[in-house]
Amino acid sequence: MEQAIAIGNPGHPAPVPRRGPASSRNLPVALFGSVMGLSGLALAWRVAHHSLGVSAWIAEAIGALAVGVFLLLAVGYLAKLAMHRDAVLEEFRHPVASNFFGTIVIAILLLSAIVAPYAQAFAQGIWTSGVVLTFALSFVVIGRLLEGKVSAAHAVPAWLIPGVATLDIAVTGAHMPMAWAAEVNLAALAVGTVLALVLYALIVGRLVHQEPMAKAMRPSLVVLVAPFAVGHLAYTNVLGGADAFSALLFYFGLFIFVVVAPKVFRREVPFSPGWWAISFPMAALTNAALKYAAARDTLALTAIAVVLLGALTAAIAVLAWRTVRIALNGQLLSA
Repeated sequence: MEQAIAIGNPGHPAPVPRRGPASSRNLPVALFGSVMGLSGLALAWRVAHHSLGVSAWIAEAIGALAVGVFLLLAVGYLAKLAMHRDAVLEEFRHPVASNFFGTIVIAILLLSAIVAPYAQAFAQGIWTSGVVLTFALSFVVIGRLLEGKVSAAHAVPAWLIPGVATLDIAVTGAHMPMAWAAEVNLAALAVGTVLALVLYALIVGRLVHQEPMAKAMRPSLVVLVAPFAVGHLAYTNVLGGADAFSALLFYFGLFIFVVVAPKVFRREVPFSPGWWAISFPMAALTNAALKYAAARDTLALTAIAVVLLGALTAAIAVLAWRTVRIALNGQLLSA
């Protein structure tokens, strides 16, 4: 696949390969990013319902779609694991692609928040499973990095996904009633914060001093927004309310989005499932903007939140349409 070649050589454009027959072997784990984006969009519209008075059915319909897409992808990826175990292991061992397994655990955590109003006990079970899987993945991925001899060219924004996943534990678990949940949220906030800071420095150093990433990987630049937007949500959920520090996180996340957006949203960047990398960072920033605007109650912040919500909705609509289009013509699962 073109995406796989681009990941393997982040600094240079990939040649366009000939396409083979469609197969579950070619289902990219990064496609779970679509569930993250849809879930984040549903949660954003849910916040907008409470703070802006928009209709509740918008959020719930998108949430139902997110659940359906997750189930569909889960069946597809389990089929890939059953029939093409070597391909799954190759992804999991890859220094860059392995980070995209974080999209699965983040999707699980977000879905716990989606279903919570309808089945609290079920949501608690989903969240608990997500917590275990998230910490396990972070342990494996970071442990590999500390083994050394990792090429600096592989220090790309996808490295942030496991760290952001731990922050999402605190984002989705702040209202879990279990006695042990509060300490888990604090631990997740600690691990996610430090991982994000350390890895962020490595990634920015690579982006500044080495060759630009391949065009196919350019959408992942938006992931640079995620630690600050998700950090804002995690911090306010766990420690309670918006304060000066949470504002710093939100404003820097907004600044980074403004910086990277012109580099990402260009016609020259080819569409691939990797484009879903933009969806969750944008959703996290939108949720942060809506909650911060509600806390500050100013017209300017509300306007920013509404613009971000509109942009996020349009972006995910386009991504969904283009993904369905390549799925129907066989390109999504062709090598």
